[in-house]
Amino acid sequence: MANTSAPFGLKPVRYRDGKPYLGQTNAYNCPASDATALFLGDPVQLAGSAAADGKATITRATAAGGAYVLGVVQGFIFTDAMPTGKNRPASTNMTILVADDPDLFFEAQEDSVGGNLAVTSVGLNIDLVAGTGSTFSGYSGFMLDTSTAAVTATLQCKIHGFSDEPSNEAPGTYGRYLVSINLHQLNNPTGI
Repeated sequence: MANTSAPFGLKPVRYRDGKPYLGQTNAYNCPASDATALFLGDPVQLAGSAAADGKATITRATAAGGAYVLGVVQGFIFTDAMPTGKNRPASTNMTILVADDPDLFFEAQEDSVGGNLAVTSVGLNIDLVAGTGSTFSGYSGFMLDTSTAAVTATLQCKIHGFSDEPSNEAPGTYGRYLVSINLHQLNNPTGI
């Protein structure tokens, strides 16, 4: 059965040592001054400031270009008025729950634009590519950019294997893969 294109960003699955992911997150702030909407599964990065309550501010991560990633959006705590959708609308002050452990492995879908990833892609690094999130489902549009898979150290993620979901046909168009964040902000000795 062929895969369908249904991006969901990055979904935490387990830790590097094999322990299951049980929903652990840390709280960050996305201020009203941030004009980019956030969706479940979006990668985020530190924005270099903090809210009045001391929570570090974040913004949606930049895809590619050697951009570091802090973690992935897992939920929202509505600070101001309750939005009508399942995501953080642009320019809305909100607390964001982020899976930010550098040892997390994530499931992510490939974009298949640069061809399909192959078994020989396991162990390579790969960048993310931004897509449009869904206000209906609340999920991210981020995917793995198949055209970037290489040994290059400045790519955002590392490919660890294929997702073992029964419905996943990998390798194959829109296959789902197990990745970790290669350029993690908490492992970066340089400040932002």
